[in-house]
Amino acid sequence: MKKKIILFIIVLAGFLIIINYIFPEHRSIETEKPLYSTEANLVFKEFIDNLTLAELKYLDQTIAVTGVITSLSSDNLTINNRISCKFDSPVSGFSINDSIAIKGRCIGFDDLLEEIKLDQCSSIKF
Repeated sequence: MKKKIILFIIVLAGFLIIINYIFPEHRSIETEKPLYSTEANLVFKEFIDNLTLAELKYLDQTIAVTGVITSLSSDNLTINNRISCKFDSPVSGFSINDSIAIKGRCIGFDDLLEEIKLDQCSSIKF
């Protein structure tokens, strides 16, 4: 009987470990500390100079970027015509030509539009 109980506990523990590995908790980019803080033009230059190296450095990382808003829509804004920032909620309180600092997750570089894409963005204080 003891062997069956111990075997059941081991199987249950293994099952829980596998479930936690397959379905990890979601990241909260808003509460994460940015791994890199930079200006929009500098990070864009890194992507243009060496795309592979920049992707290894920034892809799926939380970064903070400063610059000037050049385009604005309901849940998206563009910094310095170089970085597209997607927000989870509608963007308000900003206007074109405002200086801003944004924190978000880098999801890659769009070759066609020549823009760096960030998602889960939030504005941060200077």
